[in-house]
Amino acid sequence: MSKPQEMIDVWSLEGQFQHALYSPRGDVEGVMIDVDGVPAQFVFGKHDDRAAQSFEALRAGQTVIVDGTVAPPPPHGEAAHEVYAFERLVSIDGQAFAPDDAPREVKGHVARLHHARHGEPNGVVLDTGDFIHTRPDGFARLHLKPGDAVTAEGPARPLRGSTGAHVIEAHTVNGHAVPGKPAKP
Repeated sequence: MSKPQEMIDVWSLEGQFQHALYSPRGDVEGVMIDVDGVPAQFVFGKHDDRAAQSFEALRAGQTVIVDGTVAPPPPHGEAAHEVYAFERLVSIDGQAFAPDDAPREVKGHVARLHHARHGEPNGVVLDTGDFIHTRPDGFARLHLKPGDAVTAEGPARPLRGSTGAHVIEAHTVNGHAVPGKPAKP
């Protein structure tokens, strides 16, 4: 006989993003937000890079809505503030947050070509800061050069070290399909 399912309360809190919280290894392991003057901490699961990437481009003071479940109390005493296990980032400054790898369309002009580790061109960086990854085969078919107007669509994730730019795994560029990853033999 199966056990009854346990109900878990998910809280949705709106507040101002304060800062990231780091592990001793330098990984982002959570964030602090201010909810009407009350600090709230959201802790990510171990090795949850997707959660950390969700917050990389945020600046202190931006309004966020974050979902989480109340974390169990720490084993060594009472926490200084409420701590939540992170569930998801709902919105940033009133705009629904598109999770990692959600399709995104970006437009801009080619600022420079991008090259893979082995030196072959594999995409472009737009004047918006977005990196459009086309793979070498796609780049060869598209014939892009600096100054060209580009509209690209594909799954996106935040570009580390930037403020709001993304890496787009291009499925289409200027209406042309971009070949995907080659199948392994």
